Amino acid sequence: MVNLDLRSLTLPVGIIRMLEVVFTCITFSLVASAGHVLSTHWDWCMFTWCFCCFFSLFILIMEFTRFSAKVPISWDDFTTAFAVLATLMCFTSSIIYPTFFTCPTCYRQIAATVSSLLCFGLYVGEVVLARLRPGGEISGFLSTVPGLLKILETLLACIIFTSLDPARFLFHPGLQWCVAVYSLCFIFALVIIFLTVGQLLSLFPFSFDKLLTVYNILATMMYMTAMVIWPLYSFENNPRPVPCSPCPWDNLVVVTFMTVINLVIYILDTIYSIKVVFFKLDEE
Repeated sequence: MVNLDLRSLTLPVGIIRMLEVVFTCITFSLVASAGHVLSTHWDWCMFTWCFCCFFSLFILIMEFTRFSAKVPISWDDFTTAFAVLATLMCFTSSIIYPTFFTCPTCYRQIAATVSSLLCFGLYVGEVVLARLRPGGEISGFLSTVPGLLKILETLLACIIFTSLDPARFLFHPGLQWCVAVYSLCFIFALVIIFLTVGQLLSLFPFSFDKLLTVYNILATMMYMTAMVIWPLYSFENNPRPVPCSPCPWDNLVVVTFMTVINLVIYILDTIYSIKVVFFKLDEE
């Protein structure tokens, strides 16, 4: 017999999640009704709203039926990590969609942008409520500074992937190396997130913090090479065409910009990891 928890729907976080489901559903419905656009940016925005809607509804159902207490993962860590990820995804989509797909007379697209911004505000509210839990405790790795940085690293990598043009890097070994850097770092960051959410870190025969530090150092060095190589090969003898509003050339700028930002995040992650490992060793 299923034991229902009505209180999970009347708590502030439950009300916010129900509103998240409603507004994400409204957003992707408006965008879908405006018509499909052959663009990776459009695909990313649509994926964002569908992804957030599905998982917000999934979390509501799991807590309403009390099944969340039976899953073999850190549930608070999972919900907090999702809220942070959804916040960042809705924020980027609220910038990307109006930049590429709206106009002064595109009323459905404008309404979808407003709805997406409301989704962003709701997920920010959920993150704030997660931080205001009794005692202000942090539930797990993904709710800590390095965990949040890992989420941000994967998100920026996704934005890079949506801006990549295979025809551009297919015949350039230097650009292929950059794509390999983005892909490898993204995969390893995802593996780390899955291991922490699945509470599998105890299976490691060595210190996870030390492994994380080594990975962060390697990822930082790889991103440093990508930060130099990508703009060097992308913009060499390739000025911005006229007219271009927007055009594929802009995607090269997006990849360059996101590479720099992700490098900064990896540097901060590395510094924090080194601080945790070596200062802990000094204290011991």
